[in-house]
Amino acid sequence: MQGLLLSPEQVFGLLNIHKPVGPTSHDVVALVRRGTRVRKVGHAGTLDPMASGVLVLCLGPATRLSEYVMRSRKHYRARVRLGVATDTYDAEGHIVAEQPTDSLTPAQVAAALEAFRGTIAQIPPMYSAIKQDGKKLYELARAGQVVQREPRQVTIYRLTVTEYDLPFVTLDIECSPGTYIRSLAHDLGQVLGVGAHLAALVRLASGSFRLEDAVPLDVLQAAMADGSWRDYLLPPGQALSGLPAVELDARQADRVRHGSAIPAPPDASGEAGAYDSEGQLLAVLRAENNQWRPVKVFLPQN
Repeated sequence: MQGLLLSPEQVFGLLNIHKPVGPTSHDVVALVRRGTRVRKVGHAGTLDPMASGVLVLCLGPATRLSEYVMRSRKHYRARVRLGVATDTYDAEGHIVAEQPTDSLTPAQVAAALEAFRGTIAQIPPMYSAIKQDGKKLYELARAGQVVQREPRQVTIYRLTVTEYDLPFVTLDIECSPGTYIRSLAHDLGQVLGVGAHLAALVRLASGSFRLEDAVPLDVLQAAMADGSWRDYLLPPGQALSGLPAVELDARQADRVRHGSAIPAPPDASGEAGAYDSEGQLLAVLRAENNQWRPVKVFLPQN
């Protein structure tokens, strides 16, 4: 896919972008849509304006694969300010409480972090896009309303301190999708009894998409201006890196393209990506009764 002179209607791939602090995820989507002239562009998991790092965009039919990136593990570097709590749980909010932190020690912080490792119940912040009774929580919050939020189960696979600079502490976090790092910062402050908020956040990885491989947004903008942006286009199958890959022969590929099932091994389970002999993604398959049934089929783009 990389380097091919595809028309905007033929583009089928992904962009791993290093989003800077400032623009929203939707701003980046709009910029890429204008710069590439690809009509269907979507993101696979938002980043707040104050956050930077990996933002995966899906172009063309790849927008149907965003769910697979969104449900992958995330890796963050978070800088937490202890002693100051805000209404949004981050640095963009209004300060609602301040407490001295002179007596805090690294040992106390390390002990407090123990409560957040593994599978935990996390209450989403009021300033979030989660809907309750048909309204987004942040809409209610801006109207001055605070409502009860149901705890959500999330998993913190790794949580380590990489720097103590009290009252700041920098955390390395690997977590399940849906984890609010802002809530983690706030809750850490509650456990320590001094309050806290998220001062800065970098997404280091979203599934197999890593920050060290991401194209900086300004570099991508220049590439869109001179027409070389396709050099950064990634194959759509990378969205399915967490799934098994099934290579199909010509007859199987034809059946799958027409929505028909093909035989699957007895031990097949869950979903898999289906590819032709050239490695082109044809479909997402689901194992049912010893058969692979296509659940998403992609027509040839070239």
